[in-house]
Amino acid sequence: MNRPALVRTIAIAALALCLCVVVLGAYVRLSNAGLGCPDWPGCYGHLTPAAAATDTHTLSAPPSGRTLNVGKAWREMAHRYAAGTLALLIVCLALLTVRWHRERILAPGYAVALAAIVIFQAVLGALTVTRQLKPLIVTSHLLFGFTTLSLLWWLVLTLRTQPRAGGAMLPGTVPGVRTARRCALLGLCLVALQIALGGWTSSNYAAIACPDFPTCQASWWPAADFRSAFVLWRDQDIDYEGGVLDNAARIAIHLTHRCGALITTLGLLAAAAAALRLRQELRVRRAAVAVLAVLALQLTIGISMILRGFPLWLATAHNAGAALLLLATLGLCRSLWPVPTS
Repeated sequence: MNRPALVRTIAIAALALCLCVVVLGAYVRLSNAGLGCPDWPGCYGHLTPAAAATDTHTLSAPPSGRTLNVGKAWREMAHRYAAGTLALLIVCLALLTVRWHRERILAPGYAVALAAIVIFQAVLGALTVTRQLKPLIVTSHLLFGFTTLSLLWWLVLTLRTQPRAGGAMLPGTVPGVRTARRCALLGLCLVALQIALGGWTSSNYAAIACPDFPTCQASWWPAADFRSAFVLWRDQDIDYEGGVLDNAARIAIHLTHRCGALITTLGLLAAAAAALRLRQELRVRRAAVAVLAVLALQLTIGISMILRGFPLWLATAHNAGAALLLLATLGLCRSLWPVPTS
C-alpha cells in the first residue's frame, strides 16, 4: 500500500470509529450511564468494571458514594475504550502526515489541529465525570465530538476527490453556484446550532418535558421559563444526573429545540433547492438529494420518538441522525467548493 492510500485508509477507519463513538456516547448519556464510573480514566480505580466488581474495598466504600452498577459501568468504559482507540488513530494520522509532509498528502497543520482537538475532547470527557455531568461540559463534550467527526469527514472527502482536468472543480463562475454556496453554509451553521440545542436539551433532561406532538403539554405555547433555561454555568457542586431545572425551564429548552428544528429544516430545504438548480453538476445534485433524504429520516425519527414515549433506541437513533445530517450537509459543501489542483 502506498503512502497516500495508507493515510486515506487510516482516515476512513478513524471516521467510522468516530461515528461509533458519537452514537455510543449518546447511548451512554441517554441510558443514565454517564457516571457509571465516577472516576477517570479508570473505573472505581480499575481498568475494567469486572475488576472493580471483585474488589471488596471498592464495593464497601465506593468513590463519591456511588454504588457500582456493572451494566452502566461497562457502557461507560466501552465508550472510553473506543474513544481512546480513536485518539490513537488520529495521533498516528498526524505523525504520518508530518513525517511525509513533502508528499503533500495532507496539510500537516490540519492533522495536528485534529489531534489537538481530540486531546482536548479527552479532557472534556474527564471533566464530564469529575464535574458530575454539568450541562455546559456535557454539551461541549458532545460538540467537540461532532467537530472531530466533521473534520475527519472533510478530510476523507478531500482525499477522495479528484479535481477536473484544467483546474479546480466547480469554479465560482458557474451560474447559481454562489447562491448555492451561501445557502449550504447557512444550512451548515443551522445544523451546528441545532446540534448544540439538542445537546443542551439532552444534558438538561428536557426531552420529556413535551411528551406530545405537535403541541407541548397539550398547548401550542405552554408556560415556559426561558430565563432559567439557558443559564450556562451553575456553581452548585451537585450531581446533575436526572437534571436540576424545574419543569418550566425544561419546557423552554424543548420548545427552543423544536423551533430550531423548524428553522433548520427550512434552511436545508433552501440549500438543497439551490444545489438542485445546478443541473449540469451531478455530484452536487446527488449531495443535495442526500441532504433531503437524511433530513426526512431525522424528522421522522424525532417525531416518532415523541409519539412513542422516548424509547432509548429511538433517542439514540435521533443522535445518530443528527450526525448523519451534519455529514450530509458537509458533503454538500464539499461538492460546491473548489478542490485544489496541487
